[in-house]
Amino acid sequence: MKATFAAALAAAVLVAAGPAAADPDWTKVGEALGKAGAMQPGGVYKVSLPRSDLSVTLDGVALKPGFALGGWLAFEPMSDQAMVMGDLVLTQSEANPVMARLQAEGIEITALHNHLLRSTPMTLYMHVEGRGDPVKLASALHAGLTLSKTPFGAGAPSAPSPAPDLDVAAIDQALGAKGKLNGGVLQYAIPRKEAIRDGDMTVPPAMGTAISINFQPAGAATAAITGDFVLVASEVNPVIKALSGHGIEVTALHSHMLNDEPRLFFLHFWGHGPAKALAEGLAAALAQTNAQRS
Repeated sequence: MKATFAAALAAAVLVAAGPAAADPDWTKVGEALGKAGAMQPGGVYKVSLPRSDLSVTLDGVALKPGFALGGWLAFEPMSDQAMVMGDLVLTQSEANPVMARLQAEGIEITALHNHLLRSTPMTLYMHVEGRGDPVKLASALHAGLTLSKTPFGAGAPSAPSPAPDLDVAAIDQALGAKGKLNGGVLQYAIPRKEAIRDGDMTVPPAMGTAISINFQPAGAATAAITGDFVLVASEVNPVIKALSGHGIEVTALHSHMLNDEPRLFFLHFWGHGPAKALAEGLAAALAQTNAQRS
């Protein structure tokens, strides 16, 4: 009798709760945006939008798209809807037309700023956020991006990149993380230890909350470096001191989100010189943070 009642009660609960919300159809999201993405840890669907159409130089270094011009959009499931966050790389003439169209489409602008100094031409970085039906969000973002020259095509297959003139194992050891080679760039994404939220949503590292460090080989064991440190307020000035003390230039300090918890600051940097010395400087800065390091 008790077993029968328990079974009936469990069935009633399942009927009341209804079926679990299915993940969005990411294929349709990619079609609406105009470019397919890939699944990332944490159930995030991320679309890379590198500005491969731009030729940008800084201090005599030609910047690869994956080094400092890598725009992206990331979608996180939210019940039967989604939250999208992204970082769009734009030229000065593109910024305001794109912003106006995105706002008209219901996409929020959460930041607009530089990441680099002295780069030619100057590029701006527009951070965006939206919530709702993921296909409609993708369509809205596509509408805004069509007012820029952001490439949507997959691009021609590239030849395998030669092994970089860098001691990758030594850099991995110094940073306490494992880098990956992507388009001739050595990339690191180092998450923070604490959970990060935006309103009622957890924001995983794939949504832009990981510390980003990129090495672009420059020959003879030298490199250019850029990226951003994701910091709480108490870490900002210790990290500036550590980077500056190792000859690494701080190029920007700002927010990327409006409702983040804890409150985060994104500190961008630039360096050019012996890769080993740059890695040591970055390691000294990482030691001032609550980053997950091996």
